[in-house]
Amino acid sequence: RDLVRSRGLGDVYKRQVPMIREHRLYQADWLLRFYDFKAGEILDEKNPFIDPLLDPKANWAVQNWHLFPMEINRASYKDLLRIPGIGVTSAKRIVMARKYSIIKYEHLKKLGVVIKRAKYFITVNGEFLGFRKESPELIRNALIEKEKMAMQQMKLFNI
Repeated sequence: RDLVRSRGLGDVYKRQVPMIREHRLYQADWLLRFYDFKAGEILDEKNPFIDPLLDPKANWAVQNWHLFPMEINRASYKDLLRIPGIGVTSAKRIVMARKYSIIKYEHLKKLGVVIKRAKYFITVNGEFLGFRKESPELIRNALIEKEKMAMQQMKLFNI
């Protein structure tokens, strides 16, 4: 603290970074380290700031809507990692499960896929569970609503 005060940064030190920004930066760092994303894919000249309303992976998917939906039974491991709702572990499980049988929607939850997020970006044996007339804005709004609901703190008492 004394070092910060001696350099005249006391006001900066007192202001705290909003928790959601810190969380989004953590998510972006995770994408860079474990999901093989490049910095230019998360932020670029068109989108120079992290969207606080949407996680970086979902934001990337919405901005690259032309790549979706992806067929779960044919997508590469690297492509599976780009789908919101599919993490490193579930992508590995999908690749392993495909060696033995065709994956169906009912298998996805057991494989660790968050279907509420992934359904907008995938097909399973040609079946699509997202919106019928999709646009990136519609998907973005649906994902933001889901995030808002998930981020609301539960009340202990109904007061």
